Amino acid sequence: MPVEHYENFPVASLLLPARLRPAVEAIYAFARSADDIADEGDAPAEARLQALLRYEQALDRIERGEAAGAALFSRLAGIATEYRLPLQPLRDLISAFRQDVVTTRYPTLEALLDYCRRSANPVGALMLHLYGAADQRNLADSDAICSALQLINFWQDVAVDWNKRRIYLPQEDMARFGVTEAHIGQARIDDAWRRLMRFEVERARSMMLSGAPLALRLPGRVGWELRLVVQGGLRILERIEAADYDVFRRRPVLGPFDWLCMLWRAARMKFSLSRTAHVG
Repeated sequence: MPVEHYENFPVASLLLPARLRPAVEAIYAFARSADDIADEGDAPAEARLQALLRYEQALDRIERGEAAGAALFSRLAGIATEYRLPLQPLRDLISAFRQDVVTTRYPTLEALLDYCRRSANPVGALMLHLYGAADQRNLADSDAICSALQLINFWQDVAVDWNKRRIYLPQEDMARFGVTEAHIGQARIDDAWRRLMRFEVERARSMMLSGAPLALRLPGRVGWELRLVVQGGLRILERIEAADYDVFRRRPVLGPFDWLCMLWRAARMKFSLSRTAHVG
């Protein structure tokens, strides 16, 4: 579940196998530091893009088998070699972070999902490669879960992103429901806003549930990890609904009761999904 800046990384989880923690931490450090370049501080756009270019160049060196450079990149190079990780997901992450520097609006759902494909889906793909479970079906379900998590984070953080001059709600959806940027700037909660957010919440929930069977196929602690990730995303959606879609004054967050609820639902999840699959 969300961890500080890079919100789709299940880093340092007690459920993560100990043997994989150094690898996950190396990938996380790469992703988080690059994400911070795009999002944190007040450096001009060109300086941010140049800094991210150095990450791309480090990946080029790793691919050629050359010395990667800084310790951050050397650790990543060792992990990539040890686990035979593909570098394209890491390149996709850098591409998404570069986009964050220059893109502040998304006209269509397709444009937003293309961003999710590069900003979120690579995380799940890399984790599956670490687990040795990166087959086509697993990757497809992982993409659905990761994109859903990214959308949920966007709906949760509408106000936070507005302060960064960004809107991730698709403009076509805003127009369809009669919502303008003034709604966000004024934290206006009216029927139009509620209809829009209800639509977006249901879309994210449907996407999450479509990928949830992956949590049945991954064994042991890894399966538990993923079931908690799925249930955490679904719980945030419930929090948004409970706030009557007011994500401005009541940013949805998970508390102790939510974690208990997630644990209970994760325990029931395998039985419930198995029964659904059997009935189907």
